[in-house]
Amino acid sequence: MDLFNANPLTNILPYDGEVVYYGKIFNRQETDAYIDILFHRIEWKNDEALIFGKHIVTARKVAWYSGNTLSYTYSGTTKEALLWTKELLDLKKKVEALTGGSYNSCLLNLYHNGTEGMAYHSDDEKSLGKNTSIASLSFGAERKFLFKHKRDRQTVSCFLENGSLLEMKGATQNNWMHRLPPTTKVIKPRINLTFRTMVI
Repeated sequence: MDLFNANPLTNILPYDGEVVYYGKIFNRQETDAYIDILFHRIEWKNDEALIFGKHIVTARKVAWYSGNTLSYTYSGTTKEALLWTKELLDLKKKVEALTGGSYNSCLLNLYHNGTEGMAYHSDDEKSLGKNTSIASLSFGAERKFLFKHKRDRQTVSCFLENGSLLEMKGATQNNWMHRLPPTTKVIKPRINLTFRTMVI
């Protein structure tokens, strides 16, 4: 099921969850400025994961930010939060105004090119609470994003544009997995910010 031109305020999932694609919320001048700031001022580190007992270090880089010393454990590793930067707080404020949500943390991902992606997974850790909202900002290269239902395996896809916002909420993480598939067609980097609400 392909929904490349979804209405920004329409749920793009057919059932068992809610995903809203707002489209581009920044103009080209703004996206260029944020890409430069995020690329150079965020404290990026290669991501790590424990998969089937094997320690994996990814080419993709990540950073974990919050207003306090929140820790976040996923894929068998724990990250300690860095304190918000001014730019991240500005972005959080804009995202909260659009979604109506309130977020206390942000996991950032840096994909250097299309060969770097993310396998199917759900952000369903207990620390995120139940029926949580995750607001995902995209800067840089446009990438395809996929959802797969956990029970019947139906798929839904969309394209995440430069300067766009996508929100996953409701029962989405309980019933659907999502991924960023790799592609050799994309040679430019993409920076993704996922604003979250950790249960304190």
